[in-house]
Amino acid sequence: MLKFILAPVLALAIVSVSFTAEAKPGGCLKYGAAGAVAGHYAGHHGFVGAVAGCALGMRKRREYKREMRMQHQSAAPGATQRPLPTSAQPRAY
Repeated sequence: MLKFILAPVLALAIVSVSFTAEAKPGGCLKYGAAGAVAGHYAGHHGFVGAVAGCALGMRKRREYKREMRMQHQSAAPGATQRPLPTSAQPRAY
């Protein structure tokens, strides 16, 4: 009976924490551990859950790095601006 109560409460706690946390994605270890726990409770498939969690964590980490790289490139001054044509540049007197 405790198993049927504890599993949904634990799943709800994990989901609520992951939505409120403002941290970088954990990668393979963090998602793999969560996948192993979820796989264990979903029919004693801890290894399969760990492999799937690791793959998901690697994907999330790559997406995060790509997004940060794009934000960094767009925030760099002069990266997206073209130089003014010679007729539009101010004249030196």
